[in-house]
Amino acid sequence: MAKLHILGIAGTFMGGVAALARELGHEVEGSDQAVYPPMSTQLERLGIGLRNGYQPGHISPDCDTVVIGNALSRGNLAVEAVLDSGRRYTSGAQWLSEQVLPGRDVLAVAGTHGKTTTTTLLAFLLQAAGRAPGFLIGGVADDFGVSARLGSGREFVVEADEYDTAFFDKRSKFVHYRPLVAILNNLEYDHADIFPDVAAIQRQFHHFVRTVPGRGRLIVNGHDERLREVLEMGCWTPVERFGFDPAFEWSARRLAADGRRFAVLRGGTEVATVDWPLLGDHNVLNGLAALAACAAVGVDVAQVAGALRGFRGVRRRLELLGEAAGVCVYDDFAHHPTAIAATLAGLRARVGGARIVVAMEPRSNSMRLGAHADALAPSLDDADAVVFLARPELPWDAAKVVAAVRGEARAVADSGTLLEALVATVRPGDHVVFMSNGGFDDAPRRFLARLRGGGA
Repeated sequence: MAKLHILGIAGTFMGGVAALARELGHEVEGSDQAVYPPMSTQLERLGIGLRNGYQPGHISPDCDTVVIGNALSRGNLAVEAVLDSGRRYTSGAQWLSEQVLPGRDVLAVAGTHGKTTTTTLLAFLLQAAGRAPGFLIGGVADDFGVSARLGSGREFVVEADEYDTAFFDKRSKFVHYRPLVAILNNLEYDHADIFPDVAAIQRQFHHFVRTVPGRGRLIVNGHDERLREVLEMGCWTPVERFGFDPAFEWSARRLAADGRRFAVLRGGTEVATVDWPLLGDHNVLNGLAALAACAAVGVDVAQVAGALRGFRGVRRRLELLGEAAGVCVYDDFAHHPTAIAATLAGLRARVGGARIVVAMEPRSNSMRLGAHADALAPSLDDADAVVFLARPELPWDAAKVVAAVRGEARAVADSGTLLEALVATVRPGDHVVFMSNGGFDDAPRRFLARLRGGGA
């Protein structure tokens, strides 16, 4: 067995790599500079040594391999030390493709939105079918308690990210996975720090399509025009479309406006009904894609659809943290205006006329660069009030976004002021959603503690 040091170990993907390496029997240590739940909790539970900061001295001299996350670049002290030492290094995606995926039937989930939820749904359904799948999910699934597991079955489910692999490998991570079945959920412009335009993302998606064998399957959102353009670049694998159009190979018919019940149709014939706790049309599509992918590896959809009634979801995907003083508090991993709008629309369909209050932090690289600034205010249309965290280092004018928000809105400069504003705004019956793909200074839990009279 080997000894690994993982640089960037607290990221959702690299934390999953750490869990798999530990399960394989390797000795694992790692370092990072931004550590927060749920990944920090998972690493602690696994007993994996975690050091704060990217210092060369944190890498044990007897490490066989250093696995380098894509958040690190040239000039980083630890990276420079690894290069100067001549020691072996690799990326997380490359390590996964070499150490875990050979001999497995890989099912990969790609798309701008919904990857984590759909990956979790797919693993959950395969487990319900008795397949004992392995998985690597970009988040911690409540149904599994971990983000990654080797599994004893033939299938391995992986969240297939289009973000680049490492400073030394600028291909998207998903080109390493060579899946038998690939879900293409959707495609929009994102990751403005590495992609100049949507065409550049489409090229990476087509590289991914090129890796799926002719005996495999592509499960593709039939409503997405950019995915259609990707397939027009060349496709060598059978394609099954999914969506709300009954002409698609897989379609859904809404049985409840909030998405909590829907019928599943294959080739226009109803094959199952889903009754589950998730909200919104976007989650209906996620569930439909996962069911179609299961069918592609021989699972009887009618046999497993009922299991979704007990699906518990993924942490930080409109996760209800608790209720206090008559106020429901949610934590949501928000990274893009389309996802924000879909999440709030699902919640609105569920809560009707109750007030929705949003605490928003523009935290993703694209958000901070201002790539989505014009679309941000319209994405919040289902909110009645918004408190916008515009930290001083935000390089664009948040006032313009705040002014364009349909409901009541204000910007604050720090999380402490944000909490004060929320306490002054909310009233019994409200639903408060914290939206950020970062740690948000633990604001959701601090706010819940304030409501419960615990200070913070």
